Amino acid sequence: MLADGSAATASIQDITEAADVGFGSFYNHFSSKTELFEAAVADVMEEMGELLDKLSSTVEDPAAAFAQSVRLAGRLAHARPQVAQIFVRHGLATYIGSSEGLAPRALRDISAGVTAGRFRTGNVKLALACVAGSLLATQQLALSDPDFADDAVYDQLAEQLLVMLGLDAEEAHRLATLPLPDTASLD
Repeated sequence: MLADGSAATASIQDITEAADVGFGSFYNHFSSKTELFEAAVADVMEEMGELLDKLSSTVEDPAAAFAQSVRLAGRLAHARPQVAQIFVRHGLATYIGSSEGLAPRALRDISAGVTAGRFRTGNVKLALACVAGSLLATQQLALSDPDFADDAVYDQLAEQLLVMLGLDAEEAHRLATLPLPDTASLD
């Protein structure tokens, strides 16, 4: 429902039937469908954040870790289109201010890049907004036009974001084309 856009019009009865649970058990866990859907979006984003952390755990350079995470998150549109739909439809509202999921990790990575002298930005939250908007907009394009997005698009996105964060173009290109870890866990 989150992915296909029917969440807003779904009744609690529709939700419990789709989940194959009793109507009464819904209220044992949630006070409203809004609360349920917010929790579901947060869970999806946290799951993806944990996966990206795991895949980037051995990368010491914060700029390389950032580039890798952007590239892998972008590839999500191909590997998990329903998750990408959730991000595009609901992600921005919960992405920027959330204490879980992708936003705090991106903010952490941008801050680490600034601290290490790899990134130059006067306002890390503004940089986060630029990164979030760029990633979500690229995923929207990928979902609406499957021919638009292949792996190279996400590499280009990472490269452009690295330049925005202050890396020179040659270094940004190098980091955005490094080999990626095994992405079988994205499938």
